[in-house]
Amino acid sequence: MPAPDHDRTLQLIVEETELQTAQVTQTVALLEEGATVPFIARYRKEATGELDEVQIRLIQERLEYHKALNERRATILASIEEQGKLTVELRQQIETSRQKTELEDLYLPFKPKRRTKALIAKERGLEPLAEQLLGARGNGVSALQLAAPFVDATREVASAEEALTGAGHILAEQFADVAGARAMVRERTWQKGLFCSQPARGKAGTVSKFEMYYDFSEPLRQIPSHRVLAMRRGENEEILRLRIEAPEEEILDRLVRRFVPAGSRFSELLREFVADAYKRLLAPSIELDLRQQVKGAADDEAIRVFAENLRNLLLAAPAGSCKVLGIDPGLRTGSKLAAVDATGRFLEHVTIYPHTGGGDKVAAAKRELLRLINAHAIEMVAIGNGTAGREMDQFVRLCLKEAGISVPVVMVSEAGASIYSASDIAREEFPELDLTVRGAISIARRLQDPLAELVKVEPKSIGVGQYQHDVSQSALKKSLDEVVESCVNYVGVDLNTASWALLSFVSGISTSLAKAITGYRDTEGVFTQRKQLLKVPRFGKKAYEQAAGFLRIRNAAQPLDNTAVHPERYALVAQMAADLGMTLPALIAEPTRLDAIRLEQYLGADVGLPTLRDIVAELKKPGRDPRASFVTASFREDVMEMKDLEEGMTLNGVVTNVAAFGAFVDIGVHQDGLVHISQLADRFVKDPNQVVKVGQQVQVKVLSVDLQRKRIGLSMRQKG
Repeated sequence: MPAPDHDRTLQLIVEETELQTAQVTQTVALLEEGATVPFIARYRKEATGELDEVQIRLIQERLEYHKALNERRATILASIEEQGKLTVELRQQIETSRQKTELEDLYLPFKPKRRTKALIAKERGLEPLAEQLLGARGNGVSALQLAAPFVDATREVASAEEALTGAGHILAEQFADVAGARAMVRERTWQKGLFCSQPARGKAGTVSKFEMYYDFSEPLRQIPSHRVLAMRRGENEEILRLRIEAPEEEILDRLVRRFVPAGSRFSELLREFVADAYKRLLAPSIELDLRQQVKGAADDEAIRVFAENLRNLLLAAPAGSCKVLGIDPGLRTGSKLAAVDATGRFLEHVTIYPHTGGGDKVAAAKRELLRLINAHAIEMVAIGNGTAGREMDQFVRLCLKEAGISVPVVMVSEAGASIYSASDIAREEFPELDLTVRGAISIARRLQDPLAELVKVEPKSIGVGQYQHDVSQSALKKSLDEVVESCVNYVGVDLNTASWALLSFVSGISTSLAKAITGYRDTEGVFTQRKQLLKVPRFGKKAYEQAAGFLRIRNAAQPLDNTAVHPERYALVAQMAADLGMTLPALIAEPTRLDAIRLEQYLGADVGLPTLRDIVAELKKPGRDPRASFVTASFREDVMEMKDLEEGMTLNGVVTNVAAFGAFVDIGVHQDGLVHISQLADRFVKDPNQVVKVGQQVQVKVLSVDLQRKRIGLSMRQKG
């Protein structure tokens, strides 16, 4: 980016983000050097003034926007200059424009056009007539008399009326191309327009899930994202017809005052041309722009909610290093059981049929279940919450009770498990195993460490969003990948047990580097120190700088290798220990000694109090998992299906999804209930994410049960 453009971009980002100039300048410099957002947020706090990931990503997003805008600006200036139409005033307008829409509006009159009615009229020599009509004052000849000389059969202008029509097309396009007029129409339509919905042709009276939108309108600038996406889905399914109803009378009045000269001899005719410009050219174009704007805003909000849900799911409390029996329940094809050890390594699998067939199959299922639990010293049982999940839960609990075995049984979300089972990653891990067995292994591992297992699944398949197939797929992928990256680096990754899929989300590590790391580990054995990473093929110093602090090595000779302390600060920590008269291992073993350190004495050119505080906090709890402690949830044993529900019942549940309009809760009946936003709390709730999170255990009351539509209404309110 040329220096003037770069400086101007930095200033614009400062204005847009309301951050300090130094913060923006330093952050942009780090980003352009190839630093990742997690690395900057964690290890470059002095440079950025302690900006968090959200602020850094905002700077990154605005930087990308302005870079694209500058490239487009250069293209437009070159195009207009090539046409010989670039005036000093126009150049200034283009160079000072800050929005893509403003830039495109300025370019519109000079943009190569298809063969329009106005272009045809110009080819027929009617441009002078258009100029005369616009400039006529006082009394004189009529419009038809003025147009008569332009009748020319060789140019396909058969009459004065046709000449006037052609001149009107020229003026209409001229009016519609004025950037200021387009901006006014856009602003008035946004401020006062209505987003309207009706049944598509032939669909009136049709029973559908879109019936509430058959006669619907809402102010354009107020319509919530979930409603926009629902209505657009109805339009895509050809059930609804959507349109924007603009304040036409007000807009036309403003356009007439702008384009019809005072005292014009042909004011009535010019008014007609203005109306044509608006109805034929401006209104459809602006409606398309605003529909895209509303869709973009709806996408952003839906993606934000999805990203927040995904973050909470990925950061769910892990059960940790324990031996788990994963069960993928089924009916006709049986239930798949898979045992894994404390590190997630697959041990053994069997298939049982406790829900079909006679007593022999049930007895055999019980024997196999108990054999696996005893043979592998299973410490927890994870059951998928899909088909036959509650039945399997009941069966397992009964078997354990009869056998006198005390092992926790946990229901685990199956969302995305089938996607993983058929993925390249799953085939690579377990090429000899059936899809359903891979699913059972994944369910077991999800209990041990949700983050490590869920990163193997495409985020949008995890099932914690609304309308994820209706939003911009590129924007969705970018946002969700950023969430996964953020979560992985926040928690940290065990370098010796992580899959390449998990490693690929670590700061500075690409997919190819992640595979190189696991390949090196397979051939050379486990890593004993972080700096061994530099021996991995293609793993350079830049990747090491970005990644090292987020990777952990348990029982390493260098104890800091199992902490979030970056290797660039090892010497500093060693100095701290020496100043206390201790070895480094002794300091980590006695973290209370850190309280005696005066941090100010370690300040340096690139080390400030933020970094020093982070180091001390890490040394006090080295290698600590920042996620919450694991707690099991339990459902009522007498409530297995929807028909068991009664209004007024109080039940335990787990939040499975949060949307703009409320939260979905699993209460153990194979159908999630909805807690509408109005029922989330006794106070007004604007954003459901402020009250509940995906994975949270809640207590709900049943408000309504609709067996036919499979809808359950729930409440979390304490009063009423």
